[in-house]
Amino acid sequence: MKKKVVNVHEAKTHLSRLLERVHRGEEIILAKAGKPYAKLVPLDEGEDRKPGQLRGLVMTDEFFEPLPEEELAAWEHGDDRA
Repeated sequence: MKKKVVNVHEAKTHLSRLLERVHRGEEIILAKAGKPYAKLVPLDEGEDRKPGQLRGLVMTDEFFEPLPEEELAAWEHGDDRA
């Protein structure tokens, strides 16, 4: 992946042009006073984000069950023994 260093002032002036280059695969390093500060990188196009892909893997039904009384009391009263 090619890298180019661009000062922030130039980046503000030519942001659209820089974004096109990043979209084509180039990595742009943003510099402030000549020192690397941040970078623009292309998004991973292979990422298909669809609602529900993690259903059953992240949260179970037990997540929605009421807390046991002693744990609930600890949350309500700031008791850290639970």
